[in-house]
Amino acid sequence: MILVTGASGNVGRALLESLQACGAATRAAYRDPRTTDRVIESGGRAVTLDLAVPDTLGPALDGVDTVFLLGATGPAQTTLELNMVEAARKAGARVVKLSVWRADEELTPIARLHRPVEEALIASGLPWTFLRPNFHLQNFLRQPSVREAGELRLPLVTAPISFIDTGDIARVAAHVLTTDGHDGRVYDLTGPKALTYAEAAAEFSDVLGKPVRYVGPADDEARAMMLGRGMPEFQADALIEVARAYRYGGADTVTSTVTDLTGRAPLGFADFVRQNRHVFE
Repeated sequence: MILVTGASGNVGRALLESLQACGAATRAAYRDPRTTDRVIESGGRAVTLDLAVPDTLGPALDGVDTVFLLGATGPAQTTLELNMVEAARKAGARVVKLSVWRADEELTPIARLHRPVEEALIASGLPWTFLRPNFHLQNFLRQPSVREAGELRLPLVTAPISFIDTGDIARVAAHVLTTDGHDGRVYDLTGPKALTYAEAAAEFSDVLGKPVRYVGPADDEARAMMLGRGMPEFQADALIEVARAYRYGGADTVTSTVTDLTGRAPLGFADFVRQNRHVFE
């Protein structure tokens, strides 16, 4: 039995589909009991789990062999994921943790959320695997300016980034969760090519058949822009620091891990735009 935390997110939903397609026994964890009830009523396996409420962890782990650990990004993320690590240790469950690019170097605020959890798993004595994807392509879906103004407005980064689709992350996770030989392994996950934001804008232009240009505002302006779209302050500040960390390089490495583990090449940027054309047109 595989417990999937973060089941309502982009990676979690895609992972559940992949696991169900291969016939794996899964239990989806949701914070909202209404969602849990809907899934159970439709014939699925689900449990209500709040990482901030330790009493919910034991029942969720009952009969579970493996945990896919994915906490929501936020100031309390480290503490909440550590709660699950401790519960998994007591249950003797293997843990596959979704981490972040270069987490071991703690270069960014987001990496610094993940690294203590990785360290706790290493020290736990449990079988563990870390998945460290680069920037998610799905972040571009929160760019209404592409549709509204023909502009890609993101914090200034001049170096290429090897963006990856969350569906590819989920396919790797499903493979790792359902096959042997991954204990103690760290997998760096990327798309097939590294692109600058300017090159990404050119891909938008080619696919959509209209001019799209990259606009890289100064950090203060970019932060105000993100807050104006309703982004939480913690997340906006974290993304600005990520941009500073990789502004001139450090996120451009391309790995073959997705293909090596799943036998299928990761989604390219142009194909991602085609799949989501309805969002950008």
